[in-house]
Amino acid sequence: MTEAATLVIKADLGAIKQARDFVAVTFGAWRLDDDVARTVISELATNAIRHGSRAGDPVVVRAYRRDDGAAVLEAWDVSDVPPVVRPVNYAAESGRGLLLIEALVRRWGTRPLTEGGKVVWAELEPVPA
Repeated sequence: MTEAATLVIKADLGAIKQARDFVAVTFGAWRLDDDVARTVISELATNAIRHGSRAGDPVVVRAYRRDDGAAVLEAWDVSDVPPVVRPVNYAAESGRGLLLIEALVRRWGTRPLTEGGKVVWAELEPVPA
């Protein structure tokens, strides 16, 4: 596993661009295409901010590569409540983020943090830039 690249943002939807830019730079250094990664981190960070944090809470965004080459993105928040994939509601204006993630990544999941809160992670297929 490579050393994780880490960014801490405040729980504010305006910080999502910082998370996307961070992933773009990190994937660029790895010489990987960042299109899917930027979409995935946008969804993970948005969920961490909207559903797992209060305004101003820290949200940790991490990226690393596993020994098999897979790229992993994570978003850490302070909530212990796991994410829930909702049934598709075509009339809703939101609520499809995890369905999108499921379609874009190898696999995803969640794990608790020992100090409280959780990590939601997504494993991406590495695509050369």
